Amino acid sequence: MNVDIIFKIAAIGIIVSVLNMVLNKAGREEQAMMTTLVGIVVVLMMVINLVSNLFDTVKTMFQLY
Repeated sequence: MNVDIIFKIAAIGIIVSVLNMVLNKAGREEQAMMTTLVGIVVVLMMVINLVSNLFDTVKTMFQLY
């Protein structure tokens, strides 16, 4: 597994947290919440893709010929 995915998730987290703080200070709590939700969905999609690849690898590893 590459370390790239960890850095991508960390970068998304940093960007979302900064946007959240800026939007909260500007009085736009709804947009801040939507930004947080979008960040969570993006990270979950990345993780779901990795888990899917893991399951495919395990399936092919234990597949009998």
